Amino acid sequence: MAEIAVLHLLANFAPFLQGEVNLLSRVREEMEDIRGEFERMSAFLKVADAKEESDPELKVWIKQVRDAAYDTEDVLDKFKLHLVHHRGNGFGGFLCKVFYFAKTLKARHQIASEIQRIKSRVINISEGHKRYHDKYGILEQGSRSTVVNNSWSDCRGDALLIQEAKLVGIEMPKRQLMEWLVQGGSGLKAISVVGMGGIGKTTLVKKVYDAAAVKKHFNSHAWLTVSESFGVEDLLKDMIRQLFHEIMQPVPVGVETMSINRLKCLANDFLQQRRYVVVFDDVWNVNAWEAIKHVLPDNNCGSRVILTTRFAHIASTCCEETNGHVYTLMPLSQEESWMLFCNKTFRGNLCPPNLKQISHRILKRCEGLPLAIVAISGVLATKDKSRIDEWEMLYRSLGAELEGNDKLQSMKKALSLSYNDLPYYLKICFLYLSIFPEDQQTSCERVIQLWTAEGFVNGIEGKTIEEVANGYLDELFNRSLIQVANRHPNGRPSKFRIHDLMREIIVSKAREQNIVTTICRQGSRWSEKVRRLLIRSTLDNMEYSEHSSRLRSLFMKMVPKLIGKLENLETLDLQGTYVTRLPDEILRLEKLRNLLSFHFKSRSIYFEFGDVSGFKAPSQIGSLQSLQVLSLIEADQRSGCGISIVKELGRLTQLRELAIWNLRREDGVTLCSSIEKLSNLRRLDIISTKVDEILDLQSLSPVPRFLQQLYLIGRLEEFPLWIPSLHGLVRLRLGCSKLRDDPLRSLQELPNLGELILDKAYEGEVLYFKAGGFQRLKHLRFSKLKGLRWVRVEDGAMPHLETLIIVNSDLMEEVPSGIKHLTNLQTFELFEMSQKLISKLDQDVQDGDYCKIAHIPEVQIGLPNLVIKIIDKYIKDEQPSLIAPDKCQQQIESVMNSPQQGDTSLDCGIIVCCIMRQYVSNNNIMPTFSDEECNQLRADILTILLTDKQITLQQIVDENIDDLPPQELADVEDKTKENIDELTPRQSTDLEEKKTEENID
Repeated sequence: MAEIAVLHLLANFAPFLQGEVNLLSRVREEMEDIRGEFERMSAFLKVADAKEESDPELKVWIKQVRDAAYDTEDVLDKFKLHLVHHRGNGFGGFLCKVFYFAKTLKARHQIASEIQRIKSRVINISEGHKRYHDKYGILEQGSRSTVVNNSWSDCRGDALLIQEAKLVGIEMPKRQLMEWLVQGGSGLKAISVVGMGGIGKTTLVKKVYDAAAVKKHFNSHAWLTVSESFGVEDLLKDMIRQLFHEIMQPVPVGVETMSINRLKCLANDFLQQRRYVVVFDDVWNVNAWEAIKHVLPDNNCGSRVILTTRFAHIASTCCEETNGHVYTLMPLSQEESWMLFCNKTFRGNLCPPNLKQISHRILKRCEGLPLAIVAISGVLATKDKSRIDEWEMLYRSLGAELEGNDKLQSMKKALSLSYNDLPYYLKICFLYLSIFPEDQQTSCERVIQLWTAEGFVNGIEGKTIEEVANGYLDELFNRSLIQVANRHPNGRPSKFRIHDLMREIIVSKAREQNIVTTICRQGSRWSEKVRRLLIRSTLDNMEYSEHSSRLRSLFMKMVPKLIGKLENLETLDLQGTYVTRLPDEILRLEKLRNLLSFHFKSRSIYFEFGDVSGFKAPSQIGSLQSLQVLSLIEADQRSGCGISIVKELGRLTQLRELAIWNLRREDGVTLCSSIEKLSNLRRLDIISTKVDEILDLQSLSPVPRFLQQLYLIGRLEEFPLWIPSLHGLVRLRLGCSKLRDDPLRSLQELPNLGELILDKAYEGEVLYFKAGGFQRLKHLRFSKLKGLRWVRVEDGAMPHLETLIIVNSDLMEEVPSGIKHLTNLQTFELFEMSQKLISKLDQDVQDGDYCKIAHIPEVQIGLPNLVIKIIDKYIKDEQPSLIAPDKCQQQIESVMNSPQQGDTSLDCGIIVCCIMRQYVSNNNIMPTFSDEECNQLRADILTILLTDKQITLQQIVDENIDDLPPQELADVEDKTKENIDELTPRQSTDLEEKKTEENID
């Protein structure tokens, strides 16, 4: 990770070496020497980064380089603000320059002294570079470590020896794999088992491989461990030895000295007339499969190949060629996890009552990962069962235990392997995810925004920065380092989560490598060299020290009083907080590039006014000339001196992203004038002050030519004439526009438009997609178009459309005519549409429209997810954990086992949702009541929680369900009802544990 620090530093040398800063001549020469040393080291740092985990001395050297880069950057920043030329003309300008030169003479001598000290230090460090360069040579940039950790190899061997009677949750996956092995035709097939490290892939496949039915079904068997540093020659020799030993024949003479081609021929000839099964365990690179697949003949004997891997793309690649199967191994269920935990911790006995609560809390941290459960159980098994304080201490300090407890080292190494295998540019991105709290789904969009703001994303020709960042996320998904938690309608991941123990590892690594430091409580101290600081407490009186000025990024819930003293701060992130006004002191942050502060009051699937709020900015916000990202600033304000915030935005010429809300009609012309000056703008979000407030944006000219994303939320009297000229536009969302004329005529020629969303945007009866229009559109959604009756699609329109979603446009009585022309369409969703339209799509209805959509792989018809709908309508508090309906039961159990201290509204909100969901499931009718009635229900539930120590979640639901007044729904599709039934909460754990954790007084 030192390479990132060095590259950032090299960019900072430019003002000093290009004459923008007045320096003594010898200082400039020494700066050039320092830059040269860092440039020479930077190329090697990518190699060193891949080797540091296996070489402690190299790790120390890398830390020295990183620290030296940070210290050098600090020196440059310290003086840059004071030494920039004061330019002026004429005699007055001359006098100013003379005065400035005299005033800064001392500062220039100070920087000369600092630079001399740093040069000496960098030269000493550079000697280490030469030593390690000679040791490792120049390897491929970004290559990963090829050192195989012996202790981890031993642990993999242990997984092969576990007795099946001691395994939990293995029956169903074992049954499926055996079915694929012994059935399915005579052709060669590959079967891939994929999942994150420690989830039990090797253990499962070994039990299948050793099953008597499998041994009997196949003539030849071979188990090959590939791991990170595989050699084709060694794999082939190992396979040949196993195949010949199995039939008790000597290995052919000369195998040890054969060429790779001879070895391939020998193995291929042996397998030609046999039904074989070969396992490739722990495949890290698709090259391993490419190198070996031609050895395995498709001999029409029903042979099979099994691979285990952490990489989704390896699993799919290997199976596609043979029409095989991919099995994604999932974490253990709560019940299975508890069974395994008790087996290992209490030797198969029941958990003592005094340890039940803390055991559930510890087990929750394992998140169903067998390796983690077994490792932590091994530690707990040695602890005194009567000393609950020892168990509490392990729960609180699990991160430290991972570092220091020998019994947890194998688990840590198993999880760390995936991190160590990352290319250098992805490591810092992954470690950066430690800023997000545990047990929370993280927005992909926010991560991309922050990665971009921090400068972690490398530019690639032909791609936007956002597209490259999306690729980074895809790679982390592919490597099973993060898991998809929710998806957009177009199928792209919208939110993800990180396994709790993996997060503990990256939090530790991020602090160690000075990527991010997290402070969870008041009074905690941080390193003097910290660059990015995350403060989770509501601390607003952060203690200032001389080291505080080194901060580049700050994530807090409140604005600290010393904010104006953090002179090198580049990112201030207050997203998700209730900060509504920023102090004037923020104007002293001349280097601030990213200012993010907004809050969603609810997470509706549609935008509704009042859902989002931003912040009031100081009247002189335009003085922050370095700002590149500004979101979400309030427009409807005037300072005491009459300065318009909207006008001030025109001074922020470096802006790449701007989001503004509460815009009034009379501010439209001024805003357009300001936007015209923002030539670097890539994203623009504009939200009016109320639903019927007109956005007056017609006067914008010229337009920002690099604009890629445009969101306009507010009424438009007419379609802005400048939008069709945005040839770089990739995403467009129009909300509450209430346009009378079809906007598609103006949009269809946009050459790069890939996503179009129309929410309450059009009041006409027809949308017309003409031939040749929307050539790059992939995702289309329109919702709440209440006047819409027909959608026409001509042949040749939208040839690349993949997702089409129509919601709550109930005057439509037929599917879009011409939908058959959309041959690339993968997903078609209809929600809250007329019963007449829905009935026509029944496959059994004669003269219906089913034939028009039969070519589409995925069709969803019915109400939108009722859980989201109910939550949006009735639960007004900000509770992000309620948003993922497919995880709702998990969230309920999470709250029962480990709720946030003192936060009872979260629990009541979940229970209210469960009550309403159960009601809909039972009656097919929607409960409806006022906010006051909803709050009263919350209060009643809280009273129950406080008075009845034995009540369960299901009992609360049952007791309150009859009190809800019904409102008849439109016909509910059977499929939707089945989905609701699946979401009905099961019996949960006793709420007594829950109340104890909350410390309800």
